[in-house]
Amino acid sequence: MNVDASGERLIKSFEGCKLAAYPDPATGGDPWTIGYGATGPGIKKGVIWTQAEADARFTQDIAKFAAKVSTLIGATPTTQNQFNAMVSLAYNIGTGNFGNSTLLRLHKAKDYARAADQFGKWNKAAGRVMTGLTRRRAAEAKMYRGQA
Repeated sequence: MNVDASGERLIKSFEGCKLAAYPDPATGGDPWTIGYGATGPGIKKGVIWTQAEADARFTQDIAKFAAKVSTLIGATPTTQNQFNAMVSLAYNIGTGNFGNSTLLRLHKAKDYARAADQFGKWNKAAGRVMTGLTRRRAAEAKMYRGQA
């Protein structure tokens, strides 16, 4: 599956787009982030991108995360909204964390109601509840339930 336009809008609405690298809000340092939440080699203090660079990286990253989430969910029946929400979560917490999550296990067991309830568990950074993450998880759960 691929993330559709509503899934991209959800992710972009929470990531925002910053063309100058900034430190992680939870740590005040690593990982440095730029564009629509891009991290990785070469992204550090002082790096500046154009809008075109940010857009291109987002397209690359979304394809990569969608492919990994597709692999992790396998043949489990999944709606477009469920997929969008899970990719948004994985984009934010990483595919390793998503792959080991109770949310994924419940989704694969087709226990969709309990899986939706798991989004709210991922609202902390550096051990602290973050208001922005709480809002993002609520929006993802709403989309997963098909209410967005």
